[in-house]
Amino acid sequence: MGLDFGAKTVGVAISDPLFLTAQGIEIIRRERENKLRQTLARIEELIQEYEVGEIVLGLPKNMNDTLGERAGLSLAFQEKLERRTGLPVTMWDERLTTVAAQRAMIEAGLRREERAEHVDRIAACLILQSYLDRTRESRSI
Repeated sequence: MGLDFGAKTVGVAISDPLFLTAQGIEIIRRERENKLRQTLARIEELIQEYEVGEIVLGLPKNMNDTLGERAGLSLAFQEKLERRTGLPVTMWDERLTTVAAQRAMIEAGLRREERAEHVDRIAACLILQSYLDRTRESRSI
């Protein structure tokens, strides 16, 4: 499972059974940033439904490779996920995934309003796909 953790949303992606491709499945929304109980409960439901064995969580690093405030919030979310689900949570560099998601939607001809509706789910796909590609490469070496 790939997650793009944002201030008020979490984009969710799942891999296929062979771990080749990532598919976006939903965006979990919350009213306030620090209200995570329902978000965590929904993630647990998805873990059961899709028989997830590992979570890949986007780590929003700065372009100079440092960790800022958003990265700190993501690391705190990682701890909550690990405690609540009992699954390993791998942090994955998500720099430019939102930019890439926006670019893909512009190229597909989606209007600005439509792009806002899908960007987090697509960013979660990009995070998970990058992880799947990298782990597949490292296994074949």
